[in-house]
Amino acid sequence: MPAKQPRKTTKKAGRKAPKRWSKKVTETSDAMTLDEGVFKKSPHAIALSLKRSAERSRRRKSTPFRSAMSMLTFYVNRGGKNLSAAQKRKLNEAKDELRELYGKAG
Repeated sequence: MPAKQPRKTTKKAGRKAPKRWSKKVTETSDAMTLDEGVFKKSPHAIALSLKRSAERSRRRKSTPFRSAMSMLTFYVNRGGKNLSAAQKRKLNEAKDELRELYGKAG
């Protein structure tokens, strides 16, 4: 009969910080290079910055619109429950602005 293993504890002391894969994706994404602090601006400024970055990028694998929208959606999903209602509203408004800039119906 195997020996009983001790239960894992949830104490934070001595625990390694979890890996932040989403941070790495944001910093090293093949989609495009983002301006620093882009998601802290107004919805219109966010959309313009994403559009500019997507159109300048030679690393993207899709159209500029899809790359910009994907990066914005990724940021919203990555923030998850940690985004305030105001931040979510601002980012969703940025999506609408981005659609307008590219002439897409949304």
